[in-house]
Amino acid sequence: MKFETVIGLEVHAQLKTNTKIFCGCTTTFGAPPNTNTCPICLGMPGVLPVLNRKVVEYAMKMGLATNCRINRSNQFARKNYFYPDLPKGYQVSQFDLPIAEHGWIEIEADGKTRRIGITRIHMEEDAGKLVHDERGGFSYVDLNRAAVPLIEIVSEPDIRSPEEAAAYLRKIHAILRYLDICDGNMQEGSFRCDANISLRPLGQEEFGTRTELKNMNSFRNVQRALEYEVRRQRDRLLDGESITQETLLWDPDRNVTNSMRGKEEAHDYRYFPDPDLIPIVIDDQWLADIEKTLPELPAARKRRFVEKLGLPEADAEVLTSAKELADYFEEATKNYPNAKKLGNWIMTELMREFKGEIGEDIAACKIRPHGLAALLTLIDRGSISGKIAKTVFAEMLVSGQDPEAIVKEKGLVQMSDEGDMVAIVRDILAKNPEQVAQFREGKTKVMGFFVGQLMKQTQGRANPQMANDLFMKELA
Repeated sequence: MKFETVIGLEVHAQLKTNTKIFCGCTTTFGAPPNTNTCPICLGMPGVLPVLNRKVVEYAMKMGLATNCRINRSNQFARKNYFYPDLPKGYQVSQFDLPIAEHGWIEIEADGKTRRIGITRIHMEEDAGKLVHDERGGFSYVDLNRAAVPLIEIVSEPDIRSPEEAAAYLRKIHAILRYLDICDGNMQEGSFRCDANISLRPLGQEEFGTRTELKNMNSFRNVQRALEYEVRRQRDRLLDGESITQETLLWDPDRNVTNSMRGKEEAHDYRYFPDPDLIPIVIDDQWLADIEKTLPELPAARKRRFVEKLGLPEADAEVLTSAKELADYFEEATKNYPNAKKLGNWIMTELMREFKGEIGEDIAACKIRPHGLAALLTLIDRGSISGKIAKTVFAEMLVSGQDPEAIVKEKGLVQMSDEGDMVAIVRDILAKNPEQVAQFREGKTKVMGFFVGQLMKQTQGRANPQMANDLFMKELA
């Protein structure tokens, strides 16, 4: 029996405001426990919330960037549940009147482009954090995070594979970073994801029983957790067993999911409009002002890189995946117009240093865009070979020094004088008569051996094309 995977994702993104959603407490991460608090975010009796205007504007930006309809009148509601890190006994969120809904984004995965629907985007406050003491058998509550502003981005159940789920998350993450409304730091909890997944027989309209996955702090872990859950659910269904609706935690060390709690039916949160917060009304002027502030987004930038710079689609996709990476690339093109060659170096040599997760790390890279452009210019001039360039690149990563200065200091200028190289070529041929005979018998691949010997003797400084030509001339 063949099955179809059905995945829906809920992304919580912490907004980059200086203060919390309903009070003036700072949102700075890493402060001592319970120091970024006040009577309002602690839920003390008699206090009143005051909405942070930036939160609304940032939510509008994300709605516009994901092709959502902005609801001109939207409203906060109280979501009632009881947990130790929820000081008021309810969470201020949005329910039936969210700020944005009915949007979509396009993703590229498995060699295809697909449109994934977005059900809604709504504003809400974060809860606090429980810190568990395994030795003492009790937990501490840190309310620094309580009332930090979030937007929740809920997808339609349109995702059909773990690869698509990871691609969707990367695209949402990139849009948030391009808009500069979320720092996207998954380790600090600024970008969090819950995944709902079910399987159904291929061709069946009705959804299968779903499970919810939590505790996933990287794109890789999301994909691995979903891949595991697909296998687990398929095996159970093929064995004639049923799927239990439950919440699961992903264990990245053991690569398995563990049951957190049963979820046989939806919680009754008893939503009702928050009486302390009036409805938000967005007029034409406010919406137009926000639209004017939208930057060039990843999809538009990718299209420009393809159409104006002649990059292949796949290269443009990688180079626009993070705003900092795209900025770095575009800055370098000002001094080095060969976009394809430049992109190759960034995607191989540079991104290898950041293990593919480049983000803000590129800002700390000692090789600045003009330095990389200067290095590639030295190759094009014939001053250094591609092999030497990689040696220079490694030195630049450590020192940040100008590539031309490194080449001169270390004596790495490429040998391009024919007279100097002829004697070495003849010496190599004289010492390797067996390989010379093989070449003359038609085994032309032995040319690689000759050039390799020359490179070894010249410590990689020989011009490879000139070396190849000289060997051919002598062998003829």
